Order: sequence, then structure tokens, then C-alpha cells
Amino acid sequence: MRVQTVSSGADSGANEDVVAFHEAAGRLDLLVIDGGTSVAERDYIDPERGDVVWFAQGFADQLARYAHMGLPQHECVHRAAASLHEEFLERAGGAEVPLHAWPIGAMTWARIEDAGQGRRLRLYSLGDCTTLLCTPDAGVVDLDPFVNPQEAVLQAEIARLVAEGVTDAAQRRARLLPMLRARREAQNSGPSPSILCLKPAGPFAARTIDIALPPGSSLLVTTDGFYRLVSPYGLYTSEELALRCLGLGLGAVLDELRAYERASFGGAALAVKRADDASAILWQHH
Repeated sequence: MRVQTVSSGADSGANEDVVAFHEAAGRLDLLVIDGGTSVAERDYIDPERGDVVWFAQGFADQLARYAHMGLPQHECVHRAAASLHEEFLERAGGAEVPLHAWPIGAMTWARIEDAGQGRRLRLYSLGDCTTLLCTPDAGVVDLDPFVNPQEAVLQAEIARLVAEGVTDAAQRRARLLPMLRARREAQNSGPSPSILCLKPAGPFAARTIDIALPPGSSLLVTTDGFYRLVSPYGLYTSEELALRCLGLGLGAVLDELRAYERASFGGAALAVKRADDASAILWQHH
């Protein structure tokens, strides 16, 4: 068994992604968290690292804590949220933090467990990370295809701004900010959140999968920033991306991503951010 990880900030600023893996008796947990870019005017909780970094790293730490207790994934996530929310209130020190400033994130948690003569995969996903299963017989399968319904709304608004001549990324983001903040408030207050947040009003609407892993399988989990190589850049198909990661290693593929972004805007006219934090974890069973 072999695990590779890679995580890179989009620029010299903070990296709001987290990748981690933890082994226990008969179990391996692979975790990818993609902190949602803040739409607040400042950091309220952790001015040094940034609220989103605090959130993503804090969730990863809390999940590891509860996972070591042997709890089911859904229970770990809810307990982690409750613990982190308590710390959030303590750090706020009684000050009111606007709801749009409460951090959120996407997360995929792949739990691989021994099962008789083979292994099982239990996948728990919130948000838009990508999970690709590579098997000797079936090739590459997207285990959790997900289309963010908000993305079409956002792209339509960006296209409208571009048509108006607003091509500067900072100006475009300023024009989008009211819509982005309204969306963030809805994500933080919904009755069954489909993203990772601090105070879910009900059970997380996680997408879950429980399958047997064929012998010789590999698993690639990426944030949307790493997956830009497939969409929107179109440099590879998902199958080509997975096979390239297996053949070259995650570091070399990340270098290709950053080289492309340096050489080209790579669809930035239709994006809020020219580049994004990019992270991935690759598990190979030999």
C-alpha cells in the first residue's frame, strides 16, 4: 500500500486546502478538505492564519480525533462540527460574526477497511471534490459525479459582466460579492447543508458510497483546484488525469497545472479566481 499527497496554495498567500491520512488497525482514512474562499471583508477568528485555514485545519484535526475513537463517519463529522463551533464562539469573544463570514468547505473522506479477503470503500462527500477509482479491469470510474447547481448561476453572471467589459478579476469579484455573500449565508443556515459548515441546522446532506474495492485498485481524490486540469482547462480527461498521477506522481502533475496557469489565463475570464489552491491524495494498493 502506498499513499501520496500534494497540496499547493494558488499563490504566495495561505493554502486553504488540507489533505491528510490516518491508519488504524484494518483501516485507512484519506481526507481532502477544500476551504471555501472567504467573502468577508476581514478575518474574525484567526487573523494570523486566516479564518478559512483555521476552519479547514481545525476540521481535519477534529475528524482525526473522533475517527480514532472508531465512530462512524457521519457521527465524526457532526461531533467535529460541534467542537469547532464551540471554539469558534470562544475565539469570537462575544463579538457577532456576520453569517456570510462563517467559513465553509468541501470535503471528501474515503475510508478503506479490511473486509475478509478484500477491502471496502466507504466514501463520505460534501461539496465538489472529485473521487476517481482506478481498477485493472474497469479503467477509471468517477465514483461521485457532482454538478454544483450554483455554478451555472455564477457562470451566467460572470459572462454578463465580461460582456459589459468587466474583465479585471478584482472588479469582477467586487460586483459578484453581494450574490456570493447571499449564497454563503444560505449555505450556513440551510436545514440540511450539502457543504461542511460550523453549525448545521440538520443532518449533513452527504453523498455516501459503500462498495467493495477490486484487487489492485487505486483511488485519487482531488480538490476542484487540482481537477481544473480536466475542467475547465480540458488538458486531460478524468481517466487521463488519474493515469498520469499514477504514472508520474502527484507532484509532477501539479507542476503541469501551475505551468499551464502561469503561461495562460486558462479560462480565467470565466472564473472568479485565476488560479486556485490545488490538492490531491492518491492511494495505491499493490
